[in-house]
Amino acid sequence: MSYLKRLGRGARNLLLSPVWIVQLLTGTKSFADNPIIGSAALNRRGLHVRRLLLAHRLAAMRRAMLAGRVGADDRAALERDGFLIKPDFLPPDLFRALLAEVKAHRGPGRETIQGDTVTRRIALDPKALSVLPAVRKVIELPAFQGITRYVNSFDVEPMFYLQTILTHVRKGPPDPQLKLHSDAFQPSVKAWLFLTDVEERRAPFMYVPGSHKPTGARLAWEKAMSIAVSGEGERLSRRGSFRIDPAELPALDLPPPMAVAVKANTLVVADMYGFHARGLSDQPTMRVEIWAYGRHSPFVPWVFSALWHSTTVARNRVGIFWWWGDRLEKLGLKPNVWRRRDDISAFDEKTGF
Repeated sequence: MSYLKRLGRGARNLLLSPVWIVQLLTGTKSFADNPIIGSAALNRRGLHVRRLLLAHRLAAMRRAMLAGRVGADDRAALERDGFLIKPDFLPPDLFRALLAEVKAHRGPGRETIQGDTVTRRIALDPKALSVLPAVRKVIELPAFQGITRYVNSFDVEPMFYLQTILTHVRKGPPDPQLKLHSDAFQPSVKAWLFLTDVEERRAPFMYVPGSHKPTGARLAWEKAMSIAVSGEGERLSRRGSFRIDPAELPALDLPPPMAVAVKANTLVVADMYGFHARGLSDQPTMRVEIWAYGRHSPFVPWVFSALWHSTTVARNRVGIFWWWGDRLEKLGLKPNVWRRRDDISAFDEKTGF
């Protein structure tokens, strides 16, 4: 029986090897799912580090093409720190209209739970935006579009959501987002336009200033991690989102993480290669924001995307991904952790869990 199992595994590997090779030229990051990316022998020879360096060099080239979208001071801050904080981002009258509109809106969305924390997302797709004119006006602002596209290094609209973070929803293990981590080996963008105040002890965004740079010390750490997780290790690190203990930061010449405690109407934009986390909350907390996310294939020199060039198509991405997750679950292939909620508000305190 063991011989037959080995034979079956060998046939599977032979069939999948062309897919694994092609994935080297994409943003595939999982050491657990791709045995080439997860090869300790190849990573000792620098496979992971070489992919990382090429991705960063191409991102820098693409950002240079998009530099006109962002002011010089903002570019300098992003280059120095890896993130940007813009208080009072919207004029007061527009922010008031935005807040009232979001509070009044109810519709379909999704929720997922990690540890004791629920994340709720309402997709800002064409259907939602048709009844949210203030939200649409905000996400289409050149300042919002320009800075998110610049950090992402692609002239493509990011995915936009209304997002709610609710902590201490139930007893459970700690939220894995509390651990400092890098999202992937490549630069990418996340942005938060906060609709509620964020206090230092109420689940703030945390970021290690300067940790977005592939310095010599960081590359040595990346190489050691790529070898270590190729065999075993923490689950999310093995999936390509490396976790780091704050005690390791001084060896990488990095400062402690900074808590981004801000008032409502503050925009925060960050390069998610930098180390970041969700901060602790010492009591049940609800945080609401317009949230943007973008990550594309790292190994191309151009800034456009033929697939997502159309705004209408781009704004339907979230629905497509959720639909695909539902189909996989229905076929028994993979559970969809994003559970559908048919009538929710971003400001609902009660969750489906």
